[in-house]
Amino acid sequence: MIKTRLGHSARIASACALVLLSACSTVPLNDTGSAKVEPDEVPFDQIRDSGPAVPVDMLATPEVTPVREPIGVAGNKSPYVVNGVKYRVREDVKGYRERGHASWYGTKFHGRKTANGEVYNMYAMSAAHKTLPLPSYAKVTNLDNGRSIIVRVNDRGPFVPGRIIDLSYTAAQKLGYIDKGVARVEVEALDPESLPSAIETLAVEKDAAARKGLPQDASFKLPDNTYLQVGAYSSSSQAEEIRAQLAAAFGYPVSVSPVNRGGKMLYRVRIGPIEQQRALAALRESVEQKNFGQPQVVVD
Repeated sequence: MIKTRLGHSARIASACALVLLSACSTVPLNDTGSAKVEPDEVPFDQIRDSGPAVPVDMLATPEVTPVREPIGVAGNKSPYVVNGVKYRVREDVKGYRERGHASWYGTKFHGRKTANGEVYNMYAMSAAHKTLPLPSYAKVTNLDNGRSIIVRVNDRGPFVPGRIIDLSYTAAQKLGYIDKGVARVEVEALDPESLPSAIETLAVEKDAAARKGLPQDASFKLPDNTYLQVGAYSSSSQAEEIRAQLAAAFGYPVSVSPVNRGGKMLYRVRIGPIEQQRALAALRESVEQKNFGQPQVVVD
């Protein structure tokens, strides 16, 4: 699904100063006593985006490794229209280089599906672009400080005039503009087939299947203590029942952790920790298919 991201204003002095509405915030209960995973009393367009409540130092995150990946149907419909503007997806990445402004997106979309069906992880080295095929890779350079990074493009946006790419929280932090909201950048698409093999940080694997042999590949490594939170329940016995069902259905540890929310005890049921983005996406899909609801990605 293509979502319109309005990005961040340059007036944002600090991402952690905002009041967050995220998977770790207070969650209202529904009639069954279980938590509503996505609160419906606040329209999505009115939720303010930001970084995590407590800033996370992601500067040591390694670059992603460009590999040849098949261009699927998901996220590559062309042309498509957003806010009355028609966009055409490029057939390939060769020759694409552009200068403009980069914004970034965080908690508002963290844990939601990207345009190509993956799960957005604001701690990964990823990005959204309006016309590059999904997935693809790009080198992004901050023209104000000279820093460069490599990101994997798996989402659509930003749909704001003058902005050419939307980076993840980690990618924006590494480029040095988290507190500014936007930065002047140059974006150069990377074709894995034409990259020099001598460049160690851009070592090329000739087939996407090679990712199976790269369990610690930077583009899929998640922060420590990443979980899928299936729900939060007012009853400890109900939470324990759900925990037992999940433990029987999936090959991951499942825990129940109590938390006091406004004087009420809630019992959160979480699967994990999960180390890899690929595993996270597959597990979330399985949880939904088995009718356990729509779990949230949380980092504690």
